[in-house]
Amino acid sequence: MHDMLIRGGIVFDGAGNPGVAGDVAITGGRIAGIHPHPSLPRARGTVREGDAAKIIDAHGLAVAPGFIDIKTHSDFTLPINPKAESKVRQGVTTEIVGHCGFSVAPALPGKVELLKDYLSASAPWLPFRETSFPDYLNSFPSTSVNAGMLVGHNTLRLMVMGMAERAPSAEELARMIALLEDALAAGALGLSSGLFTPPGSYAQPAELIALGHVLKRHNAGYFTHLRDESNKVLEALAEAITIAEQCGVHVEIVHFKCSGLDNWGKAAAAIAMIEAAKARGLDVDCDSYPYNAGSNPLKNLLPPWVQAGGVPAMLDRLAERPTRERMRADIARDGLNNWGKIPSWDCVTISISPHLPQHAGKTIAALSAERGADPIDTLCDYLVKDRGATRVLVASISEDDIRTLVASPHALVGSDGNCVAPYGSVGQGLPHPRFYGTFPRVLSRYVRDQKVLPLAAAIHKMTGATARALKLEDRGLLREGHCADIVVFDPDDFVDRASYAKPHQFPSGPRTSVIVNGMLVVENAAHTGALPGKVLRRNGDGAVR
Repeated sequence: MHDMLIRGGIVFDGAGNPGVAGDVAITGGRIAGIHPHPSLPRARGTVREGDAAKIIDAHGLAVAPGFIDIKTHSDFTLPINPKAESKVRQGVTTEIVGHCGFSVAPALPGKVELLKDYLSASAPWLPFRETSFPDYLNSFPSTSVNAGMLVGHNTLRLMVMGMAERAPSAEELARMIALLEDALAAGALGLSSGLFTPPGSYAQPAELIALGHVLKRHNAGYFTHLRDESNKVLEALAEAITIAEQCGVHVEIVHFKCSGLDNWGKAAAAIAMIEAAKARGLDVDCDSYPYNAGSNPLKNLLPPWVQAGGVPAMLDRLAERPTRERMRADIARDGLNNWGKIPSWDCVTISISPHLPQHAGKTIAALSAERGADPIDTLCDYLVKDRGATRVLVASISEDDIRTLVASPHALVGSDGNCVAPYGSVGQGLPHPRFYGTFPRVLSRYVRDQKVLPLAAAIHKMTGATARALKLEDRGLLREGHCADIVVFDPDDFVDRASYAKPHQFPSGPRTSVIVNGMLVVENAAHTGALPGKVLRRNGDGAVR
């Protein structure tokens, strides 16, 4: 007898093929078979309802592989929100964490507080501890979703050379390589970089290529937040493609965007560059989220020199008048670091503010008006009072560029969001709505309403194509023998409800169900409390299980 039978849905295999009516049988956490539904002419090999312990009625619903969120920061929240509600309720069954150079491991002796301070704006409620990367993987708690971990380049630099604004010595580079080797041997999927902010921004290409050769030896990948997503976005993309070429590794350009008024319309040129790289045999992909605003620590919007020496030094520096005058000139000339020029300070909104929570939802412009102060002075004063931990939303992305990326088969789907919930510490503040709505937003706004791409193609971008990029061996497709990670949803009623003003809202769809490793985690839009997720590890040949 099968453990479960998903009965009578339209089955999308995740490979981009059109959906077909069928039944999906599950046994022992894996797909035991996919059979034509008995209502079809000449159906054979069908499964009777009595042959399964649990029946899910999927008539009128889509049945697809569980969505793979290739770009998340849920390592900051999964240990304190293992049910992963905001992600699993939108059909996500696997998250890839440790991005943008920010990983919570390794945390070496005497360096835990340094890492905690550095990540304070991203993980304000996460307890940090001394840990090696192997210990981090081995001790990761049970969760509702699968998780694959990256080791962060910024974290490696912090552990070895702090916030030093220079190239590493030969000995320091050897120590970073040793830490990377340790993580990869334990099963890390690859290395992430955040070249837009210190200390990652201090790294020159030679340093990254040296680390890239280590990745090649381990058949691991390189996941990069580009050095610039605004005024030099195409040059930064070229730098990433060069690493793919020189190191022979898969390169994932994460949360790709062309930010700032001067850069709107460049997405098509970027996609053409990726297509040309693929035509040369390079393994390059990008991913994006379907929103016109991004999110970042407020400190990262400032010129990189402001953060030199770490958070305490930055806070001292922000109180000084010469710092503010230099910042004002730099921003007037170049726009915000990594974000470019924005129409006004109304485009920057306080999202999460651990020490000043009463101001969540206010813009820098509104705070400036309240205080009768210049926006730069307001921003600096605010960061000092919030101890550098403020996160903001930045509206800086063109809707036309979003549509270009959604339509492209070379751009996968990643939320760039944490798994959160409407309660507890992870329910504080006003996080980006992508935390709750990325995948249903693509399916409702861009597939159903705007018809930017067909449903089967969108599902492929979220499942099979992502699994290929990550080398997931037995996930991302509905095939016999594959792990039973499955989402069941109504394409006509699976809509993101999270907004910038009210982000803590789950998608619509009362018949949505989500299965992880053969276990129901969401049944009819209600979380079951199950925690069947696994830590996914890369083996020696690069395959991830």
